[in-house]
Amino acid sequence: MNQSKTTSSRNEHVCPWWLAYTFDNPLRRLLHDPREMLGGLVHDGMTAADIGCGMGYFSIAMAKMVGGTGRVISVDLQQEMLDIMYKRAKRAGMADRINRVRASEDAIGLDQPVDFVLLFWMVHEVKDISRFFGQVSSVLRAGGKVLYAEPKMHVPEKRFQEILGMAREAGFAISDAPRVRISRSALLMKPASAAGS
Repeated sequence: MNQSKTTSSRNEHVCPWWLAYTFDNPLRRLLHDPREMLGGLVHDGMTAADIGCGMGYFSIAMAKMVGGTGRVISVDLQQEMLDIMYKRAKRAGMADRINRVRASEDAIGLDQPVDFVLLFWMVHEVKDISRFFGQVSSVLRAGGKVLYAEPKMHVPEKRFQEILGMAREAGFAISDAPRVRISRSALLMKPASAAGS
């Protein structure tokens, strides 16, 4: 297991691990079908990161999509989330395709290049969003994409646009606004000419 050094994960802005059971359940597929949402973004053989992976709803689905030669890196602040995600991945037969990374409040903990990043309902919990997008950009390969989504009930349109502004400042281009139910969403892209890829 690949883990970064950590600081306290008890952030009052972060959804506690036990509360995740209220929305991470089989009925969720009716709202957020991973294949429908990610089918054009996650492909066989790629390396995809699920930052703020929670209990692994998207991580496990992406592990199936990247195939035997691909990898998924599941990142979370809370060890409890990572432990539950890994148990679920083992039951699904996908644990060998998933690396777990424990993030800290000021570092995502990734140190390898990735082709795709999922940021689902978590950026609004980050303390320093500008720095966060800079870190995401530093590991995303040139031409790579980020699906960013926030829950409408927590993130007003004005705040969502402010966060998109921070993404642009970190070098991302906004290439699309895919429809994600009960969410505000954007598809971000790291330009192919970006340095450091």
